[in-house]
Amino acid sequence: MNYFGDEDSAFPMDACLFADTFSQDAVYKLMGQEVTIKQYFGANLGVAAPVWEAALQLCRYFEEHHMEWSGRRVIELGAGTGVVGIGAARLGADVTFTDLPVTLPSLEANICANMPSSGWPSSPPTVLPLSWGEDHKKFPSDWDLVLGADIVYLPETYPLLMETLAHLCKSKAELYLSAKMRKEHETPRFFDELLPLRFNVQLVHRDDNQNINIYKAALKKDQ
Repeated sequence: MNYFGDEDSAFPMDACLFADTFSQDAVYKLMGQEVTIKQYFGANLGVAAPVWEAALQLCRYFEEHHMEWSGRRVIELGAGTGVVGIGAARLGADVTFTDLPVTLPSLEANICANMPSSGWPSSPPTVLPLSWGEDHKKFPSDWDLVLGADIVYLPETYPLLMETLAHLCKSKAELYLSAKMRKEHETPRFFDELLPLRFNVQLVHRDDNQNINIYKAALKKDQ
C-alpha cells in the first residue's frame, strides 16, 4: 500500500489500480440527461468504485429544484465515478472534478464517455487530485457551487474536510452535501456539530427509507 502524502496520511493510495478488475456499465436518467457510468469492481478503488445512492439523490434533488447550471463554476469533492459533476457539466456548468489520485483514471474515462456529441456546452471539465487538508490551498476560492456526495464517512478526515470546505467556500459559494447518515461513522455528528461551527447549515431533503440527508450550507461571515 502506497500513500499520497506522508505515511500517516488519512488517504490511502494503491498503485495497482486496475489489477484484477472487471467493469459494469450503468445508464441513469438524471437531471434530464442520460448518463452512462462505468463502475470498476475488483480494482483497488474502494468506495470510489460504485455509484452511491446519495449521489443519485443529489442529482434528483437538483432536477426537482430546477438548479441553474449554465456558466456556473462548480467543484466536486470525492467525485468517484463523476455522476453528479457529469450531469452538471452536460447542462453548461464549468466543472472541476477532484478526488484522490488513484481514482482519476476511471473518473476521466467516465467524463470522456459522457461528452455530448456537440461538445461540452461550457469549458471542458477539469480533473485534479485533491487530498483534503493537505493541498486544498492550491485551489481557488471563487466557486459558485461546492458539491459532495457520500464523502462524510471517515471521522479521522472530518477536520481535514472542514478546512477544505472553508477554503473553497470563502467567496460565498453554496455548498451541497448528500450523505448516508451512518451513526457508526459519526456522520450525524459531522452535520450536527462540526459543520455548523463554520457554516450556516440547512437540511433540505430527507429520505427515511435510504437514511440519506441533503444539506445546503454557506460559510459564516466571521470565518
